[in-house]
Amino acid sequence: MRNVHDGQGLLPMGFAVDVARVQKPQHTTLSGKLISLVPVDVQAHAKALYENLHGPESNRVWHYIAEGPYGDFSSFEQRLSQLAKTVDPLLFTILDNASGNAVGIVAYLRIDLIHRTMEVGNILYTPAFQRTSGATEAMYLMARHVFEDLGFRRYEWKCDVLNERSRRAALRLGFTFEGIFRQHMIIKGRNRDTAWYSMLDVEWPLRKAAFERWLQPSNFDSAGQQKQSLSDLTFRASKLGRSAPLRD
Repeated sequence: MRNVHDGQGLLPMGFAVDVARVQKPQHTTLSGKLISLVPVDVQAHAKALYENLHGPESNRVWHYIAEGPYGDFSSFEQRLSQLAKTVDPLLFTILDNASGNAVGIVAYLRIDLIHRTMEVGNILYTPAFQRTSGATEAMYLMARHVFEDLGFRRYEWKCDVLNERSRRAALRLGFTFEGIFRQHMIIKGRNRDTAWYSMLDVEWPLRKAAFERWLQPSNFDSAGQQKQSLSDLTFRASKLGRSAPLRD
């Protein structure tokens, strides 16, 4: 923050921002060790996604999602075909690198090129993919792309305030809770108060280090159990603050 004189006195102003052009996210591939995020190919992905995201064991996946579940494959395929063509939201299929199976979908949305902000959302993980290292790697790859490749300043996570699992995930992944927008939306005929979280470009280097340390094979024992939690690593990163001081 700095002060400027308007002729009547000093007024505070925000710090100066680099106005370098931000890059618009595209339908591209983000490759990791465990998973890859790829443009949606309806013919190749829709059947597996439908089968793994529908059924008694998958009902909870859709509970806080604005759409779905879908009554039949045709309805799901039609909607996926529509979303595959949009640029906001910009949808990805998550592929397991070992098997090649489609294990989820996720999107960038509310993309604001002027203010260099965007949100991650429409997260649908199949039950078998939830709480896996690949699920965490997907979020790491998306955040890294936002800050390092595209040049955005702010990355957002929003969810129903009643969605405790999503709220815990946001904090675990290094997002900062900002507050609650009351009566923000109507989802499936019911009120939604929305919890807002964010991650900033100046915070990303420490969050990135936490992600990469957690994802190291050495962080897991022979049974695949983590030795150090990502929550602990991102919490310590948040306590260290920003990676660089703010500048005028």
